[in-house]
Amino acid sequence: MTAGQPATTSTTLVDVVFPGDTNHHGTLFGGVGLAHMDKVAFIAASRHGRRAFVTASCERVDFDRPAKLGDIIELTGALVRVGRRSLGVEVDFFAETPLTGERRRCGRSVFNMVAVGDLQDGGGALPPMPAPAAVARTSELRMVEMVFPEQTSHYGSLFGGRALEAMAKSAFVAASRRARAAVVLAATPWSEFVSQIGAGEVMEIAPRIARVGRSSMTVDVELTAENLLTGERRRAGAAAFTMVAVGADHRPIPVRAAPETAL
Repeated sequence: MTAGQPATTSTTLVDVVFPGDTNHHGTLFGGVGLAHMDKVAFIAASRHGRRAFVTASCERVDFDRPAKLGDIIELTGALVRVGRRSLGVEVDFFAETPLTGERRRCGRSVFNMVAVGDLQDGGGALPPMPAPAAVARTSELRMVEMVFPEQTSHYGSLFGGRALEAMAKSAFVAASRRARAAVVLAATPWSEFVSQIGAGEVMEIAPRIARVGRSSMTVDVELTAENLLTGERRRAGAAAFTMVAVGADHRPIPVRAAPETAL
């Protein structure tokens, strides 16, 4: 268990466009896209200020290109301004075609978030803007997702099935990016939960390709819980997922060779 993690300047949410989020054109509803952007801004703001935040406004949002059914969507929120009790989070919204890896920007906006409640409890004004830091490029995927009350049991903790759903989604994204083919879940060899996750906390999910066979991949997924008000982080669980690459006839196909790493 750890607490007092240093403030982070960016937060990434990754999801998949499913039929329930699309219009009759087969593209993501603009309102759903806005909700994702607002969620990322809220998490980024909370991670910096460790206060309760509300959305005050967002600057002009232009949706340049649509996110289509089946696309992987990736939204990154980064701090661009910090005042005494408000801050700005710039959110970039990208869509990715799973079979080709083609990425396109769908939209961008700045969300203005305001801390609510008694600021004196947290020492007055919000922490200052962190100094710019060099960020090393990495292929590691780390996804965040909020836990809302309707996702919890009567004990107030996240349903295990909801956690498995989020972890399986991350395994799907990781396996799709590795195979650049349609993938399906074949098995869950094991899973464990070691800590409850409450409403208002964040799930951080980190999938990793652990093994690649002829047509199957094993994806190990780590689940971490984070309290947005205190910064306390704890390991909440883990699982392994067996994903299989399939062709148009839904039969297994070989997984492509690993891409060469540029020197």
